[in-house]
Amino acid sequence: MINFCELPTYNNLILKNMNISSGSSQQAGTLTNEGPTGGYYVFLIIYLVLLSAFGSFVNDMYLPTLPEMVRSFHTSRSTVQLGLTFGMIGLGVGELILGPLSDRFGRKPILIGGLIVFAIGAMCSVWSKSIHVFLWWRLVQGLGASGGYFLARTIPADLYKGRALAKVMALVGAINGFAPASAPVIGGLVARSVGWQGIFWVLFGFSLLLLLLTPAFKESLPKSRRVTGHFGAAFKNYGVLARNKHFVVHMMLKGAALGVLFAYISSAPFIIQTHYGYDQLQFGLFMGFNALFVACGATLALHFKPLKRAAVFAGRGLLIVVAAQAVCFYLVDNVWVYEALNLPMLVCLGMLFTVGNTLAMNEGRQCAGDASALIGLAGYVFGAVVSPLVGLGDMLHSTAITLLTLAVLVLIFTRMTRVLPADLSATPQSAVRAAAPETGKSDN
Repeated sequence: MINFCELPTYNNLILKNMNISSGSSQQAGTLTNEGPTGGYYVFLIIYLVLLSAFGSFVNDMYLPTLPEMVRSFHTSRSTVQLGLTFGMIGLGVGELILGPLSDRFGRKPILIGGLIVFAIGAMCSVWSKSIHVFLWWRLVQGLGASGGYFLARTIPADLYKGRALAKVMALVGAINGFAPASAPVIGGLVARSVGWQGIFWVLFGFSLLLLLLTPAFKESLPKSRRVTGHFGAAFKNYGVLARNKHFVVHMMLKGAALGVLFAYISSAPFIIQTHYGYDQLQFGLFMGFNALFVACGATLALHFKPLKRAAVFAGRGLLIVVAAQAVCFYLVDNVWVYEALNLPMLVCLGMLFTVGNTLAMNEGRQCAGDASALIGLAGYVFGAVVSPLVGLGDMLHSTAITLLTLAVLVLIFTRMTRVLPADLSATPQSAVRAAAPETGKSDN
């Protein structure tokens, strides 16, 4: 269990690695270190935790029901796994569109619109008569959920900087570390009681709860800091970021690592339930316990100086563990060997997520909304491709090949990261500052 009394130490560790102090002048703009305080601060933290957890629940909560859905829709494993793919396509495309739009029109209207779209998608998916109809509603769900998931990372940067920002992000991250762990367990309990449709009724209720809380949320991006000019100006920074080698390398590192995670979570229901014979609740307990090791890896990465050394260490470790996992998939048919190898794999992934996300956002910090959207898109592209691949042919063998291929890609990107400037203290290569006048953004 996390001791929240220890969070100041955790925050100092973040700041030490990021070279940020309470009086830092490294971050441009007009933000102060104060931001909302008092009662609204408590509400904001709770609201951000719920938004972030919402993104985890959209995919993780219905994982235990995948084998049941194969039987319910009379289709194949690979086709059912396309539900994850369509959801991730929706999340990726949604972030790509909503990131710049939220910079132009503000966070609150984008958030409300996204939650309404998700609620419609969740409700209609329950009434799907075929797997193909269900897949299209999953796409709608992804588009709607992308608003909350994306803005949970963006709103804190609107309101805080320096030590205050690190504190908010650490607090939200620490509390929300339980979301990926609890989602499969809750999903297993609900599915055992009312079937796979019950999962989406719960998600529908979650989106309504967020909608009811949204009027109390105060717009975090004032009009003075929004993108102005013609409509397409909000999207121009995508081209600038795409030409930034440093940003692209860090983004692809995060994306490839997420591909490994999605290959794991899309194959695990069939390996644990169908192959080894565990029920939905037991599967949820497996996944919930394992998710805690991703959080352990994320915390461990902060102990490396410079931060990118964590990526090099984790990339090598990931390839070794995945290679051992691949051999065992062919030669050793034992659930506990499978589980024992999952744990160090997830620790390595947690480290890679921290490094890839942090270094990429450092490069794109002058247009954080656009950078965050591209980072999310890269992960969803990898996830959308690999999720159905692990269901082709023999599940164990296809999973082994997919994981091994992705681990090699991760190692390649960690080596590319290794030769880039030392760390977060280095001046970003990004030319976004030069593009800021073109987009009408103030220098923040």
